[in-house]
Amino acid sequence: MAMNEYLFAWKDMASEPAAPSRVMFQAADKAEEPPHRKLGKLTVKYNRKDLQKRLDIEEWIDGQLHLLFDCEEEEMPELEIDIDELLELSDEEQRTRLQELLQECCKPKEDFINSLVYRIKGLRKMSGPLKK
Repeated sequence: MAMNEYLFAWKDMASEPAAPSRVMFQAADKAEEPPHRKLGKLTVKYNRKDLQKRLDIEEWIDGQLHLLFDCEEEEMPELEIDIDELLELSDEEQRTRLQELLQECCKPKEDFINSLVYRIKGLRKMSGPLKK
């Protein structure tokens, strides 16, 4: 039942001859109101544009890894590139870390590493529960 709906009862003139007819309103039951939701909590702390940029980079990484390893999803080696971890490192440390992570890859990986280091410049580190 909507918040603005009210229950009403008619007082019949036949039951009370001296009283004029009138309508009495009672507020609807408060338990039926939907709970209030806090909207936009995520976008208050992190700009939507930053979140979209991070998502785009993660999707790009996934696509590039499929090209580098040239295999199906099930055959892909267990590999996790943590953007937040990379953001804590200098450019050279990022390159070294990515080389370590991609050591099983037989294809040339320098273009991927250079592109990723370039793409994550300007990203902010995410904290706490929002991080995967």
